[in-house]
Parts: sequence; structure tokens; C-alpha cells
Amino acid sequence: MSTDQRISEIVNGNDVVLFMKGTPLFPQCGFSSKAIAILEHLGVEYATVDVLQDMEIRSGIKAFSDWPTIPQLYVKGEFVGGSDIMMEMFQAGELQQVMEDSGVKAA
Repeated sequence: MSTDQRISEIVNGNDVVLFMKGTPLFPQCGFSSKAIAILEHLGVEYATVDVLQDMEIRSGIKAFSDWPTIPQLYVKGEFVGGSDIMMEMFQAGELQQVMEDSGVKAA
């Protein structure tokens, strides 16, 4: 299975998935930490992929989304953005709306 196929399965197999550095309990960068804090505050179920554990996914996800940085958030198969976009959307109430409109379950 190609890296693109693996990423596609992860993205489409989870309502909300965050490709990040580290884990929710031990984020390995400030941006990943911020992204987890936002998802926790939203109270939604989410999956994470630690790109530090898989170099193919780490480089592949950037090509997959055409986005140069990690973390990357996907909701219902759609790329939302990185931590800065997540923060802007969260502060504007837009991220909550995306979750609601997408029928994402509360954790």
C-alpha cells in the first residue's frame, strides 16, 4: 500500500484526525500542543497520528494536503488546516460550527 493510500485510509477512516508531532499526552512541539488543547476544549472524539514515528507519513502528509507544516487537522475527510488556522477558526466560532455541521460526536 502506498503512503498516499495509507494517509487516505486514516483521513477517511476517522471523523476527526490530527497529524501531529508526538501524542496527545506528550506533544513534541508547541503547535501540536496548541492543536490538542483546541480539540480537547471542543470536546470531540478525535484520532491522532504521530508523524515522528513514521517518516513516510511525515513527508507524505505534506504532499497529500499540499500544506508544508504539521500539525494538520482533517474533519470528515476534509483538510481544515494547521494550528494557526485552527486557533483563528476556534476563536471565531467557526471550528465549532464545522464540527457541528459535520456531525462529529462529542467525546
